[in-house]
Amino acid sequence: MKELEITITNDTGLHSRPADVFVRTAKLFESSITVSKGEKSANAKTIIKVILLNVSQNDQIKITADGPDEEKALEELKSLIESDFTKINEAVKI
Repeated sequence: MKELEITITNDTGLHSRPADVFVRTAKLFESSITVSKGEKSANAKTIIKVILLNVSQNDQIKITADGPDEEKALEELKSLIESDFTKINEAVKI
């Protein structure tokens, strides 16, 4: 199991489009992925649960991945967040 703590810096946090892209990216991996904010956590592959975390700009989240591709999953999600959701994996493009 691998963990990553990161701050969300984009203007809208993990709402609507960024949450959709985040979930689509998480779904590319076989590993189980969880995203947490404070005491709340959600399956990173379920958009409603991710949106209900109410992650806003400058909130810190923890992403946990457990499975055969956990490192790659965290790398991709970190890259996505650090690019303010502009560096989208080709498999996720809308």
